[in-house]
Amino acid sequence: MSLAAARPLITVYDDKNASAGTTVCLPAVFRAPVRPDIVSKIHNEIAKNKRQPYCVNVDAGHQTSAESWGTGRAVARIPRVRGGGTHRSGQGAFGNMCRGGRMFAPTKTWRRWHRKVNTAQKRYAICSAIAATGVPALVMAKGHQIQGISEVPLVVADKVQAFSKTKEAVVFLRRNKAWADVAKVYSTRRMRAGKGKLRNRRHVQKLGPLIIYDQDQGLTKAFRNIPGVDTIQFHLAGGEP
Repeated sequence: MSLAAARPLITVYDDKNASAGTTVCLPAVFRAPVRPDIVSKIHNEIAKNKRQPYCVNVDAGHQTSAESWGTGRAVARIPRVRGGGTHRSGQGAFGNMCRGGRMFAPTKTWRRWHRKVNTAQKRYAICSAIAATGVPALVMAKGHQIQGISEVPLVVADKVQAFSKTKEAVVFLRRNKAWADVAKVYSTRRMRAGKGKLRNRRHVQKLGPLIIYDQDQGLTKAFRNIPGVDTIQFHLAGGEP
């Protein structure tokens, strides 16, 4: 059971980081077992479903005429390029140990790229991940800067859902001491290592706060231009209907 289960009531704060005078019961999902092994496995399996098939050209390494010289000539029995008058003739071909040869076990497009994941296991992983967000030690272990906020999870009044300007969202995050997590995102933006730079994925950065709302009255537009801040609707986040 999550450590947050020992504190079943959550204080509701207004947009100025003052107590709204009300409390809400901690949802039952925060009492789910924290199973990082299941969360990691299910995440990895689901991530495989976005892969695109790839393989090498079926003719690669075989676009030459070569035949083994057989035994009795004191050379390896690897196929060798025919002809003469060039350095290429007599060189080994086809084998994966040869220059210009094919790879070992050439990749094929009919590999099993995708994975089926049980619905119950996906739900279990979501519940476990949500429960982990209620444990400050685990949240901080992921690198989030939550030292200044009042509670974890931080519940605010419905008025925030009506924000429509980024200026309002920035003021709200600063007043609730959540801007430190956004500042961390700014400081970690850097160039991606590898070929992703050429594929419209030039930059990488840390993740910031996640805003879970019930009704979008302009909130998504207010927060969408702040780096690292994500928004998701309550039911899509695994909430009860």
